[in-house]
Amino acid sequence: MKIAVTSQDRKTVTPHAGMCRRFWVYEIEGPEVRGREMLELPKEQSLHESHGEGPHPLDAVAVLITTGMGRGLADRLTRRGIRALVTNETDPARAVEAFVAGRLATLAPQCREGHGHSHSRPHD
Repeated sequence: MKIAVTSQDRKTVTPHAGMCRRFWVYEIEGPEVRGREMLELPKEQSLHESHGEGPHPLDAVAVLITTGMGRGLADRLTRRGIRALVTNETDPARAVEAFVAGRLATLAPQCREGHGHSHSRPHD
């Protein structure tokens, strides 16, 4: 399984998943992380610009972890078969490890109006 983590600064889990162009992509085998690589997208392939038409480099991932995205983007990712998760965890490796262990605390995507919903709960 592959897990993408938004990381515009290459150090932390960053918000604005739709505008993000840098993602750490983790290769997971069973309970272990087998590798990690940086995926860098041109602006026109950001999720905000691509609008879900045609193939996308993130189509290979099963999960996308971020610290911020809107409900519309979360719904588009779900339609592409990508599980979209919002968390307060800012360390990419810890976020992935917590997800794999079944204990990543997640939040609801933000409303269009920008209201954050703090329904903190572990992922299913």
